[in-house]
Amino acid sequence: MKNTVNWDRRTWIGRSAAAGAAVLGVPGILRAKHRDQELHVAGVGCNGMGWSDISAIGSHSKVKFVGFCDIDESRFNEVDKAYPGVKHFFDYREMLTELGDRVDAVVVSTPDHMHAPIAMMAMNMGKHIYCQKPLTHTVWEARQMRLLATKKDLTTQMGNQIHSANEYRAAVKMIQDRRDVGGKVIEVHSWVGVQGRQYCNRTDRPSEASVPASVHWDLWLGAAPWRPFAADVYHPFKWRDWQDFGSGALGDFGCHILDPVFTALQLTAPTRIVAENEGTTREVWPGPETITYMFPGTQYTVDKELKVTWYDGGRKPPAGLAKLPPGVELPGAGSLFLYENGFFLVLPHVGEPRWYREGDYVTHQVHTGLGTNHWHDWVDAVINRKKTTDGFEYAGPLTEAVQLGNIAARVPGKTLTWDTEAFRLQGPAEAIAMLTKEYRPGFGIG
Repeated sequence: MKNTVNWDRRTWIGRSAAAGAAVLGVPGILRAKHRDQELHVAGVGCNGMGWSDISAIGSHSKVKFVGFCDIDESRFNEVDKAYPGVKHFFDYREMLTELGDRVDAVVVSTPDHMHAPIAMMAMNMGKHIYCQKPLTHTVWEARQMRLLATKKDLTTQMGNQIHSANEYRAAVKMIQDRRDVGGKVIEVHSWVGVQGRQYCNRTDRPSEASVPASVHWDLWLGAAPWRPFAADVYHPFKWRDWQDFGSGALGDFGCHILDPVFTALQLTAPTRIVAENEGTTREVWPGPETITYMFPGTQYTVDKELKVTWYDGGRKPPAGLAKLPPGVELPGAGSLFLYENGFFLVLPHVGEPRWYREGDYVTHQVHTGLGTNHWHDWVDAVINRKKTTDGFEYAGPLTEAVQLGNIAARVPGKTLTWDTEAFRLQGPAEAIAMLTKEYRPGFGIG
């Protein structure tokens, strides 16, 4: 394992505070004066989804990358080919401190457990943020990210890119505009085929293995509790299965599939959540699960409460819940809106939304021209000092709902009651404790 800098909490706070003071000591208009011509961006996470985000953002004509950070020295190959000469870092704290005012905005594309520590440090320094989904690893982190972005008046965006796709935006418009077709919404069912243990399908902690020479394992662990490296289990991809690092099937897909549900129906925060599943451990996320949320009703719903049910691991809405035309089956993932006089099916990952009534397909014209470039929307908003439709003021509450579902999944059969204004959860003590977590020294969020 490569040597790493030993940043204790005092060192981290001191250096990040000094860097933040240096930024705050310069009038914002002077720091931003070049943004009309060029946006200086740093990327944390340079391969996999990190490369996808960096390449999409870098395709904007006004973006200039000034720093790349990754804990694996072998994973700079893609960014180096596309953007040669940009300085490498292995520790995001060193990068942000060294580059200081030369960075306007930061792209965070790391495992879930490091989203908040990286983004919060950058936001405290006045940096605009593009952060992968789910926005954070805990409910408390999502609340802190939203509050800080608002306090600093920053332009932010979550990386659930289908939010900006024409198909999702068409679905939202159809749901809101065509209530005459089906009346109001009675309930919603959303699902995805994968399960929490989708990549390694194990429940125990694996045996220790030698750390590859290219990997800074301490920096990869970051805020998470110390554990030994294991081959082909955590880095670079299968971390999603593990509770210390990822957020399971709901965390992986909920911010995609539940996004049009939240947007179209203008949902806020759930008031009650209960889950059941086929088993889990403290190490990994559950196998197939069902999570039931109750939300306050809106102008688009029949009742004062709306039930939204999530399924994964091959589970789907009960047979017969919606009468589909002959030969039509529910897809592997999607959302089903049950109306007073019909139902509406939203297919995720750029599938065409469809209306049905009484077992027949209801013909309609799908809206076109609504989709935009999710990544460029953020760049343009930063340059023009505007907000996005998927900023942390929206993405924060959506992520809170997702992570509340993950808390319920770890205490199956127990109904949790959530007071979002008071940030108060009623339920078993172990569930309440899961609203936040402990951070290793040097990797907290201040």
